[in-house]
Amino acid sequence: MSQQSYLIDTNILIGLEDNHTVEAAYSRFHALAFTHKVDIFVHEAAKDDLARDKQAARRQISLSKIAKYRLLKKQRGLARSDLDAAFGPLKKPNDVVDATLLHALEKGAADFLVTQDKGLHQRAQNRSPDLARRVLFVSDATELLIQTYEPKEVPIRHVGEVEAHEIDSQDRFFDSLKNDYPEFDDWWREKCVKQHRSCWVVYDNEQLAGLIVRKDEPGSDTDAVTKADKILKICTFKVAPDSRGVKLGELLLKQVLWYAQSNRYELAYLTTYEDQEALMELLEYYGFRNAGANANGEFIYERDFSAVALTRRDDKTDFEQAREHYPRFVLDDDTLGFGIPIQEGYHDTLYPDLYRPIQADLFGGASRAETITRPGNTIRKVYLCRAQSKLGPAGSLLFFYKSTSKNPPSQAITALGILESVTLARSTKDLMQLTGGRSVYSEEQLKEWGATPVRPVKVINYLLVSYIEPAVSIDELKTMGVIKGHPQQSIYKLSHALIEGLVERADLEFEV
Repeated sequence: MSQQSYLIDTNILIGLEDNHTVEAAYSRFHALAFTHKVDIFVHEAAKDDLARDKQAARRQISLSKIAKYRLLKKQRGLARSDLDAAFGPLKKPNDVVDATLLHALEKGAADFLVTQDKGLHQRAQNRSPDLARRVLFVSDATELLIQTYEPKEVPIRHVGEVEAHEIDSQDRFFDSLKNDYPEFDDWWREKCVKQHRSCWVVYDNEQLAGLIVRKDEPGSDTDAVTKADKILKICTFKVAPDSRGVKLGELLLKQVLWYAQSNRYELAYLTTYEDQEALMELLEYYGFRNAGANANGEFIYERDFSAVALTRRDDKTDFEQAREHYPRFVLDDDTLGFGIPIQEGYHDTLYPDLYRPIQADLFGGASRAETITRPGNTIRKVYLCRAQSKLGPAGSLLFFYKSTSKNPPSQAITALGILESVTLARSTKDLMQLTGGRSVYSEEQLKEWGATPVRPVKVINYLLVSYIEPAVSIDELKTMGVIKGHPQQSIYKLSHALIEGLVERADLEFEV
């Protein structure tokens, strides 16, 4: 397999090389790339970016440090008008640099682009979802390196619920909060502990790795810009700096979204600082909007919730509606649905929340439910197969059927997803690029697929909408008419009546 290669934006270069303490995610990314001999490129256009720095001394130092990275030169004859046509309006010199980086990425000069620039992520998304999946925040790039090159066991991050007084506020996890908010200790004691606020927590080997503090607010007493009768305030949303490479942010947000939908909240909101680009990008992807700023200069991000059925729109695809209103989705007479058989090993990787071994596996005395090799309990997922089915358009429903298994459930539909895209990978390099931002596969696992132009691998990107519990057993599936005779061994299309029956059986927290 070809080694991965990463092109870093100017903000990553500065984060690694500027004269200040390097953040954990930056240093971890650099150390992993160095250890595994992964190429890190800086584009020649970055020199243009740095050359505009008005502080001469800093400019000279920054330019000198580029030499330690491999330089990716500009394409000769590449016109600004061509970049503008491909990647949108280029109003500022920095926009030209951004478009140049994306052009190099799209051409295949590097496998992934690492940047903290939210605008650059959006520009890639506007170009194509496949390109956007190759533009990573530094935490995601770190995660990808870990998953590709370090097949060590990564604990599944189960979310627990506790009250604030159960958490040690002197844990080093809180250091950055205290630095940003000097009154933190008083706030924690008076508002969180004394008021017995509920929290969602994620622990990794007894170390606090993720935290959400939540609070119910009425419309008459809220800091939200949009007023509603039942409001969920996320007072604190934090992932430990050295844990940001395992999708904990998305896992915690999934908890927020599922909880708010299930409990019929009308609005959820939280505040972010200007430098929390990755968090803001994640929030916006799932329908949060920047509603303004508070007195402290923090951005207020809000999202509406409703149990009313979504209807098809002309200005948005069904998939766009599904992600912006997640976990709700469009279901009407034109919605297609498919059954997807999945073997036990892949099922346990994609849906570790559902892993229920009959007896504990021998992983140092811990069950596999706590020590699986890849974290899979996120929203955005990717599934690989060689099924002949072309599936349907984005927004189609996917029902995942766990085939004969040694651990329960066996021969049952367990999960419901929303299709985002289907792409063919015709090489291992294609597979690595197409699964990169959501990979649950190691380097060796991707290589074992043996993707070639003659035998391509289908890459199915989708959102996990809901687990179906209890799972729909094979006997029930036969009664419904989903299975006739032997269970299907490949992807199969479902009739509209069967789609409606399975959705009803899923017992969702909203109308469809």
